[in-house]
Amino acid sequence: MDLGLEAVGFGQVASFEINDLFCSTLRHNRPDWRVFGPPDHSGDVSNFEDVASVLRKLIPSPFEGLFVGGPPCQPFSIASNQRFAKWGENFKRTGFAHEKNGNLLFDFVRLIVKFKPRAFIIENVPGLRDLDGGEQLSEAVKMLESAGYKVEEPFVLDASHFGIAQQRQRLFVVGNRAGLSFTRPQPAVAWVGAGSALTHGSLNAPNNETREHKAESILRYMRLDYGERDQLGRVDRLDPGLPSKTVIAGGTKGGGRSHLHPEIPRTLSVRESARLQTFPEDYVFLGPTARQFTQVGNAVPPVLAAQLGTSVFRSYFR
Repeated sequence: MDLGLEAVGFGQVASFEINDLFCSTLRHNRPDWRVFGPPDHSGDVSNFEDVASVLRKLIPSPFEGLFVGGPPCQPFSIASNQRFAKWGENFKRTGFAHEKNGNLLFDFVRLIVKFKPRAFIIENVPGLRDLDGGEQLSEAVKMLESAGYKVEEPFVLDASHFGIAQQRQRLFVVGNRAGLSFTRPQPAVAWVGAGSALTHGSLNAPNNETREHKAESILRYMRLDYGERDQLGRVDRLDPGLPSKTVIAGGTKGGGRSHLHPEIPRTLSVRESARLQTFPEDYVFLGPTARQFTQVGNAVPPVLAAQLGTSVFRSYFR
């Protein structure tokens, strides 16, 4: 989100991240940004007073800027649960009962209420809207409205409708305290196929290493038509003329899977997945390959964030 907002003119004041590796990636790519997280800060937004004490030194309240938050989406995600057998304990969506991440939405809302930014963006997966019949999201909206915010009806954007070569749905909640109305970004006229995103870029770009596959796996991949799934490896061969299926993050301890290249019998590299996500070509992902995939798959496509950011600016900051 921050990369897309940066591209359309927003300046970064502070970012909070609890994962030390993800902090390292942010600092490596944006050394001028203030990134609060390990090793010098917990980065834990559930520690309200700790985060508030940092923000008191950086911004006034009310704050004539924008708060942007994406509480970890795994507790609300259907895709994350599909890694487990349907009869297993882990299959059900744990939502707000999740012991670590489930209530971070309300932690973020508390920070908005405390510092009163002119506007905010909350990002998550569409499952957040449907969980518990929408009761929890409704409660968060009520808290914001009670604090004086005009909150738009939560809406879902599919990245493939906005010139991005990937099917990726994200839920957004936006609002402002000036009583202004919001105009959503307008979809593109036509979609972009995955092939166009994967044929551009340098072989010397970072994170471009490809996985070595066994001969029997390569033979199976070669027999697949566009859009077909390899049932053994549970990977899909992309159709170059259609947007890619969603780039996934994988679990916090595993993951690292990607889709199959449309023309080459192998899985995509981290860089190729990042291209489907519209990351800048020079953006470097640190850590083991599986964790690089996690960082790519957890993100909002920067190009989608830029279009949303433009709509937020035109609606709330002009």
